[in-house]
Amino acid sequence: MKLFHSPTSPYVRKVVATAIACGYEDRIELVDTNPHTSPPGLIAANPLSKVPCLVTEDGLALFDSPVICEYIDAVASGTLFPAGAARWSVLRHQAIGDGMMDAAVARRMDQMRPQEAARDEFMARQATAVARALDMLEADLPPDHLNIGTLSIACSLGYLDLRFATDAWREGRPGLAAWYTRMEARPELARTKPPGV
Repeated sequence: MKLFHSPTSPYVRKVVATAIACGYEDRIELVDTNPHTSPPGLIAANPLSKVPCLVTEDGLALFDSPVICEYIDAVASGTLFPAGAARWSVLRHQAIGDGMMDAAVARRMDQMRPQEAARDEFMARQATAVARALDMLEADLPPDHLNIGTLSIACSLGYLDLRFATDAWREGRPGLAAWYTRMEARPELARTKPPGV
């Protein structure tokens, strides 16, 4: 299998950490990719020119981290996606983690544009969305065990450390900060830490 990836993408980190958690990492070849240049290999697999994009052994191209993570978990007989009632809590945590990634990545991309009032308003809205999500997680801490939800949240917090370290998200959130310290010590997250963190 081939994974188009960028080492600073929190979505890619989530996929690679999923592969590690499922004992599947040795079956995936990482292909360094800059999706912003729309390289032909990526475009052939994913017309949206986004990473991560996984090309399976039978040539099926999968994109969007939730889809890729669920695929890896399924083919590896993993346990990141539980069944029954527990599934909804895990998927809810995945949604909050992915939503924080979406807001932080949008904010990061907008930083590269010329400054203007509408841009500043957009960036402030994204920062506020992340802060509200962080407050929700502080009030209702995720569990310490690894599942797709806790993995998504941890990857989003790692991305905040990488791109928005001056925001000091840990201030006023001691429970979430302690939770993240425990989570980032896990091999799945320690081994996928983005460069520069």
